[in-house]
Amino acid sequence: MDARLNLLAAPTVGKALKHLMAAGKVVKESPLPPVTQELVSLRVSQINGCAACIDMHTKEAAAAGETALRLHLVAAWREATVFTDAERAALELAEEGTRVADAAGGVGDEVWARAARHYDEEQLTALVLLISFMNMANRMNVITRQPAGDYVPGQLH
Repeated sequence: MDARLNLLAAPTVGKALKHLMAAGKVVKESPLPPVTQELVSLRVSQINGCAACIDMHTKEAAAAGETALRLHLVAAWREATVFTDAERAALELAEEGTRVADAAGGVGDEVWARAARHYDEEQLTALVLLISFMNMANRMNVITRQPAGDYVPGQLH
């Protein structure tokens, strides 16, 4: 598959991505656990069908020590026993935050309350930013058909 646009070479996108990557770095350095960040990024990307981001976040998580078993089970996290209650709350928030068009009313109060039981305000803020950022990145990549498979861990960080 060939990309419709080379996002990294386009001057306009390059200027915008510089700022977006800086914002992404702030989230990456936040107190939200790094493994949670990768699991959430992977799940949002799976929902949106973003092959480039699935490639990236699977490899980044593996490079950070995440197990193959947990990575394979992210798509079925509700039925899997390998995730902590905190990770499950983050994945649930990520799903509802990604599927806002599918659920009238957006993110439910119960989902928010479960996340708030496990994460403090700073971590919740980072989680909301991460979910939003991933949805935007997924849409850019899906619209322009960015290919997957060649990502090297650390390439964009």
